[in-house]
Amino acid sequence: LAYPVTIPQTVENQSYIMYHGTTRQNAKSILENGFRQSEDGMLGPGVYLTRDLKKARRYPINHPKWDRVVIKVKVNVGRVIAIRYNNHPMQKTWCFHGYDTAWVPPNCGMVPSGQEEDCVWDPRRMKILQLIYPRLDPAQSIVASLLNLLI
Repeated sequence: LAYPVTIPQTVENQSYIMYHGTTRQNAKSILENGFRQSEDGMLGPGVYLTRDLKKARRYPINHPKWDRVVIKVKVNVGRVIAIRYNNHPMQKTWCFHGYDTAWVPPNCGMVPSGQEEDCVWDPRRMKILQLIYPRLDPAQSIVASLLNLLI
C-alpha cells in the first residue's frame, strides 16, 4: 500500500517580517494613508512583499537609487497558499478561495531572480515598522535632500 508524499506547507496565522520597495513619494503616501492593493500582478491584486531585504532594495526597478525606500512591515499572513508554478489554477484568484496570502517559494521558476515573493490581500494584516533608505554617495544625498523638501 503506497501513501502519498506530502509537501510541507507554510504555517498559517504566523507573523513574518517582510519588505516592500517603493519610491519616496509612495512611501509618504503609504505612511499617511496605509497600503493599498495593486490592481494586478503576477499573483493578482494585493500588496506585494518579500522576506528578502536585498530583493526589496531593488524596487522600483529602473528607478534611481536615491528615490527608493524599503518599508519594513510585520505581516500576519493568515491562510497561505503556495503558488509553485506559472498558470497555477488559483494564481490570480486565491483571494476568492479563502486565502489571505499567496506565496511564491524561492527557486520554483516563477520569479527570474529565483527569490521568493508574497502577495497579501488585506493591507490591514500589515503593520509598518520602519523605513529603510539606501546608502547614497554625496551627490545622490544632495539630490535626495532637495527632493525631500519638495514632497
